[in-house]
Amino acid sequence: MMQVRKTVITREVITSDEMGRTCPPITRVAGMAVVKNPFAGRDADDLSELFEMGMQLGDDLAGQIVDLLPAPATSYGKAAIVGVGGAMEHGAGIVHPRLGKPMRRAVGGGAALIPANVKVAGLGSPIDLPLGHKDDPWSFDHIDTMTLMIQDAPRFDEIVVCMAVSDGPRACPRVGKGPTAS
Repeated sequence: MMQVRKTVITREVITSDEMGRTCPPITRVAGMAVVKNPFAGRDADDLSELFEMGMQLGDDLAGQIVDLLPAPATSYGKAAIVGVGGAMEHGAGIVHPRLGKPMRRAVGGGAALIPANVKVAGLGSPIDLPLGHKDDPWSFDHIDTMTLMIQDAPRFDEIVVCMAVSDGPRACPRVGKGPTAS
């Protein structure tokens, strides 16, 4: 049975790039859940319990974060920070096998791979959650990052599971698809 210590939802509205160039508002929302790692401190080959946790978290959080966007989601991403009593594979077990289906359902599509990042770290460690266009993996203007953290997580035996959506590209994108290789 999954034990959730807390959830955190972060919503940001971007109205200019880092150089001060204004842009139409872009909203990005992240949902984070701090869950007990059932495999902390021990080795295991069967991680299917984590697969189920990922699906349940996707069902619980993906719709909530999409509902906080003022426009349809165009980008998505996922990440996990595993407490130092666990392994990277524990985070991968949550974010890869079954978390994607509920995220795709929430965003109304999702032909593209959901970008992901996983690491093992201590309390308050940030993670760069990658974002990419939900249907077009070659939309370079939508390749972005949200840096997320929870100050009191993950504890030794916890995993911070993160999902994010955006209703736009980076602020003031000017890259397009870039030059083609010859």
